[in-house]
Amino acid sequence: MGFAAARTRSVGLWIATIPYAALVAAMLATADSERGSTADSVFVLTWVLSWLGGTLHTLAVRHRVFSSRSIPPSSLQHAVLETKRRRELRAHAAEIARTDPQLALELAIGRPDLPRTFDDGGIVDVNHAPASALATIPGIRPAHAELIVRMRQDLGGFTSAEEVAAMTDLPPHLTPVLKEHAVFLP
Repeated sequence: MGFAAARTRSVGLWIATIPYAALVAAMLATADSERGSTADSVFVLTWVLSWLGGTLHTLAVRHRVFSSRSIPPSSLQHAVLETKRRRELRAHAAEIARTDPQLALELAIGRPDLPRTFDDGGIVDVNHAPASALATIPGIRPAHAELIVRMRQDLGGFTSAEEVAAMTDLPPHLTPVLKEHAVFLP
């Protein structure tokens, strides 16, 4: 019962563990008694009660202890799973942008400012999205986003994260972030 109580975190099962422990203690205390004595009868009675009671009780609680329901993930586990899911969505959206830019434009991939019916994982089209959307990229401050928009207008667009970093003097640590969170549609 102790295992069941620990696994289910049930106070009731912890309380039920006490009589089972008492039965086992009585059984162990009378284990070396003479055959036919009162102590021998106590041994047999405690053995039968702990065996039968424990078996029936275990059968009664087994669905709670060994349910097929998964334990709900912790908030950290949930955040990790969600981040990985969004990373996969960004990779898929980036692949569409690379292989079929026109489709990406029609789907508004990388344009969180436009109405869409799908989640692209938070990827941003550096060549078309407004500064407010660019500022959603981790590490890109509003001032960086405004500078990117001004340089984009002057240059007619960018082709890579490295070009954005070089032309706008972004801190070097933002280049890999930009690679993961941005696309450069024509």
